[in-house]
Amino acid sequence: MLKDDILKLKKEKNAVILAHYYQDSDIQDIADYVGDSLELSKIAAKTDAEIIVFCGVNFMAETAKILSPTKKVLLPVKEAKCPMAMMVTAEKLTEYKNNNPDRKVICYVNSYADVKALSDVCVTSSNAEKIIMAYKDQKILYIPDKNLGLYLKDKYHLDIEVWPGFCCIHNNLKPKDIIKMKEAHPNALVLIHPEAPLEVLRLADYIGSTKGIVEYASNSTHHEFIIGTEEGILHPLKKRNPDKIFHLLSQGLSCFDMKLTRLEDVYTALRDETYEIIVPEDIRTKAYESLKRMLEMS
Repeated sequence: MLKDDILKLKKEKNAVILAHYYQDSDIQDIADYVGDSLELSKIAAKTDAEIIVFCGVNFMAETAKILSPTKKVLLPVKEAKCPMAMMVTAEKLTEYKNNNPDRKVICYVNSYADVKALSDVCVTSSNAEKIIMAYKDQKILYIPDKNLGLYLKDKYHLDIEVWPGFCCIHNNLKPKDIIKMKEAHPNALVLIHPEAPLEVLRLADYIGSTKGIVEYASNSTHHEFIIGTEEGILHPLKKRNPDKIFHLLSQGLSCFDMKLTRLEDVYTALRDETYEIIVPEDIRTKAYESLKRMLEMS
């Protein structure tokens, strides 16, 4: 079986397989670790493996390389990209910084190395609130996700400017989606990812990262939930909570790029060590500082 071949190769090459919650279930099931960006970032920084196979999108594998420069980091599918990360460039950010030197740049981990290198600190959806509150008395630029930035700006009345970026999946969620699902499932709690628009978040019972949603639902005494994030999260939710009921908030919550990775790709990546992630050292060292600061503040 292909799964057995992957596990054999992984052992032979002293490799570790990391998979994001949004990956297909068969990819999650062969991974050593499944998690959100923060969790996987920490694992990448600490692993003793010589090879990291990152089943996700390219900025995630790039982040692993920044944190683990001596490891060989492989992305099984070269074309797996994040549209949100592509919405901010180093050139545009440099222009903004030149015009607004008094603003601290807080950068979502969904970004590329050259953008992280220009930032004061990185955050993920798990720790953004905690880290941004450490800068609450300063002027902030939050990049590139406007929705998470606006959510925290509204919640704490902070001086935050937001970059006009967004997640193509979460940004399409609508208040009417919640109203419709609540009518159909009146006893369900609504759990939403903070990359959703503010008017959607205001209707949620819980707002949190993918890991946060999994933990909240797993620890809750509630039996039924409406889930407002990418459909891949349903797999760990159901595995951990076979007696609970989960409804996806709306149809079409499937990230094209996250779903590109197949078992064949993981096998080929391990066998041939293809699509190695390379980050120029001058950029890597600067990006590392913003990530290191994030890990210290988390």
